[in-house]
Amino acid sequence: GIVLILGLIFTYLGITFFSGYFSKAPKSSEDDAFRQFTLSFFQEEAASNALNLHFTLQNPSDYGILDIPDSFGTYSSDAIGAKAAIENCETALETFSYTALSDSNKLTYDILADYLNTSKRGSDFLLYDEPLNATTGIQAQLPVLLAEYRLADEADVQAYLTLLKDMPRYFESLILLEQEKAEKGLFMADAVADTVLKQCRSLLAMDKNHYMYSTFEERIRSIDTLSNAQKQHYIHENQMAIRESFLPAYQSLVTALENLKGNGNELSGVCSLHNGKNYYEYVVSRETGSSRTISDLKNLIQKQMQTDLTSMGLILETSALPALSLQETPEQVLHELEQKISIAFPQPANVKTNVKYVPKAMEPYMSPAFYLIPCIDDTSENTIYINRAHNMDDLKLFTTLAHEGYPGHLYQTTYFTSKNPDPIRTLLNFGGYTEGWATYAEMCSYYLAPLPKKDASLAQKNMSLLLGLYALADIGIHYDGWTVADTIKFFSHYGIDDADTIQEIYELIVSDPANYLKYYVGYVELLELKKEVANRLGDNFSQKEFHKAVLDVGPSPFEIVRKYVLKTCI
Repeated sequence: GIVLILGLIFTYLGITFFSGYFSKAPKSSEDDAFRQFTLSFFQEEAASNALNLHFTLQNPSDYGILDIPDSFGTYSSDAIGAKAAIENCETALETFSYTALSDSNKLTYDILADYLNTSKRGSDFLLYDEPLNATTGIQAQLPVLLAEYRLADEADVQAYLTLLKDMPRYFESLILLEQEKAEKGLFMADAVADTVLKQCRSLLAMDKNHYMYSTFEERIRSIDTLSNAQKQHYIHENQMAIRESFLPAYQSLVTALENLKGNGNELSGVCSLHNGKNYYEYVVSRETGSSRTISDLKNLIQKQMQTDLTSMGLILETSALPALSLQETPEQVLHELEQKISIAFPQPANVKTNVKYVPKAMEPYMSPAFYLIPCIDDTSENTIYINRAHNMDDLKLFTTLAHEGYPGHLYQTTYFTSKNPDPIRTLLNFGGYTEGWATYAEMCSYYLAPLPKKDASLAQKNMSLLLGLYALADIGIHYDGWTVADTIKFFSHYGIDDADTIQEIYELIVSDPANYLKYYVGYVELLELKKEVANRLGDNFSQKEFHKAVLDVGPSPFEIVRKYVLKTCI
């Protein structure tokens, strides 16, 4: 399940890293000075655009943010500016005496140094990243984020309408970026463009039935401080903004993409691009948070798949893949999971969860499910979306709710936030850790489902194996240059031989390099660390203590997770 993280969406806006000259004023301690520095960094990053800020903080003034942005920001491919901003931040970071910092500040320092280093590598590849793709593209996620935009008072309503009116300008900067990509031979393949176009056209076809109308009306009706006449006025203004800004922005994107089609490469992995292998190595390290080389990752994946295959072979002599019949609603399943994890996981934060369904028109283009990250200063209300078009069977629904809810994304996010981390930690995106944890949680949940242990094990190993196949195919396509025929041949070794399905998988992997890797590599990195801790501790190993140590570190690259977990557990 994809987590809608604003930071992830706005990676393409060019890096807005803290670029002001940082002079260390005399403070009571190095720790105070360091926290002041990370707060400045947080303020600049969080307020880099209006949508980012709105989904990060309910009360920006509590964090010293008084200048509220009113636009989406701008797409940029300015590599020189990005690199300079990162180097400024690195220089500022290096002015601190690491040994004089507290343990928690040392951890933040380590993570920040790693993050900046990875970002600096990425500044050479700003045009290689693709903000438009089938499931995680801005064109797919933006309508959902706007439909979820919190309207607590009149100021929120006005800010929201200002954003809607900013859509044509924002999409114009996106179109300029796509045109630049096309000029440099980095535009998407026609098949990927067709998927994005189909998505945009279906959104335009909704016209007067678009959920942007109805969701706005629902939200504004609950604002008690507005009179009925004011509500009607704003409903009318929203209708105008959708007709005159939101829909025309999508229409201009459609026109631009139609004109750019044919400029892309053949449908193939990024290794076919100039410097493509180096780009893939960077993307893999950014997305997975693993410091292993591509060949080491390949070996790690194959080793885990072999372990799963062996286990399945032992079980399969007597079993078939199990089915599960759930009588409960998704909310009841989440509550049940929250109760069941208490044996092996630390106490969750006390929060509420709303389960919503993806709007029908968007079903073909959205993930099977996703969790919407709450504001860091109020995590009491959480939202999980389920996509009914995926027709999940009951077991799949159960494990998906574990991935998005307990002990997955919702649990990890709210647990970490409840520890009151340095605010900058909540903005740095480490997909390998977050998706790896959620995938690990999903695998654990098979054993929490009402199934015999043997059946649970078989279903879990089967799922793990499938994710391993996708991860290997990701490397095969993007690093080794597999064609569709190569990919069909690879999957057929494992008894998957529906050519149409594999063609679809191929297109998905091509449009989003390393996306599958962050789930599987993140999960296997956690398994490897767990084995290492268990081997060292023997009978003294505690699952709960291990989980607590991983959760307490929070989103980080795996080298740092390992360092801190070993220090805590051993």
